[in-house]
Amino acid sequence: MTAGTDSLEKASADSSGAEVFLQIENVGKSFGAHHVLDSISLSIEQGEFVTLLGESGSGKTTLLRIIAGFETLSAGRIFLEGNRLDLLPPYRRPVHTVFQSYALFPHMNVFDNVAYGLRVRGVGAGEIKSRVHAALARVRMEAFMAHYPRHISGGQKQRVALARALVNEPKVLLLDEPLSALDANLRLEMQRELKALQQDLGITFLFVTHDQSEALAISDRVVLLHQGRIEQSGEPREIYARPRTSYAANFLGKSNLVRGVVRNGIADCRAFSAPVNLPEGPAIFSLRPEAIAPASSASSGSDVRFTAQVVAEQFHGAGTLVTLRCSEEIELTARINAAISNETWGEFAFRAEDLVPLAPEVHES
Repeated sequence: MTAGTDSLEKASADSSGAEVFLQIENVGKSFGAHHVLDSISLSIEQGEFVTLLGESGSGKTTLLRIIAGFETLSAGRIFLEGNRLDLLPPYRRPVHTVFQSYALFPHMNVFDNVAYGLRVRGVGAGEIKSRVHAALARVRMEAFMAHYPRHISGGQKQRVALARALVNEPKVLLLDEPLSALDANLRLEMQRELKALQQDLGITFLFVTHDQSEALAISDRVVLLHQGRIEQSGEPREIYARPRTSYAANFLGKSNLVRGVVRNGIADCRAFSAPVNLPEGPAIFSLRPEAIAPASSASSGSDVRFTAQVVAEQFHGAGTLVTLRCSEEIELTARINAAISNETWGEFAFRAEDLVPLAPEVHES
């Protein structure tokens, strides 16, 4: 089948019969014998801010490059608005990539950097001027049109890179760790601006990062990749509160992994027992540090209590990480808002619903 006819091939609709905006179907990528992506399937809605999160080597950047057309896929298909995207050359795909390095031309000023893509496409001078002005206004860089990249800050370079992407009016904006080169305070500021910009424009953003807090802060949905497969995906609050695997629990923030045995609807975890709705047998649970509180300050719904010795404290500004040594030498970490004296015993509590059962290995298809 030729590229021309194949490009008309249609994607399957979702369960409601509606056409999915961006659909990734069973995408795989191998470099020789090394499998980087293994049967990735993902549906993304128009105007959604989706983050691909994962450690180095998880495949997140490779997937982004395949969508952009900078890498070919080894298996699978990609559709945009129902039409094959993966068969088109990069310059014909209605997507644009913002890179970590910004990739600005040092010999061009800000205006010319933003206008470059329009000039290559043969857009008229008058239209170029109006579109570049509008793009720079969106990122608050109109006053810097005559400046060269060497004369502006890292945050300003990032805004110019965004303007250069937006001026081409892409249907999907791909962002490959675009904030990683910024210092902590500027990074937080750019996170807010990026989210506000996406909401204002309504463009679909596909964002790549290895930073868990960044992914949780700005995304409509987080897709956690591990060893080339989807470990878990969901809304930030959902994926954080209800991790499905030990890997997800530990990668998405800090978690206590607690082993227990379920008998007659009760999980015996040695340091404590909790009611659960699980089959009989061994189980492993995630218990977030912030779910644990001193019994004296715990909420009325905290129905699981245990006694522990405070053996260490780490102050983290807004809270303190406390190491609790329970019976039988089991240690748990709690995040609390006040200091607790070391070498003291106390009673602590949490809600049974915060004890989340995990599957050792779960991948979404």
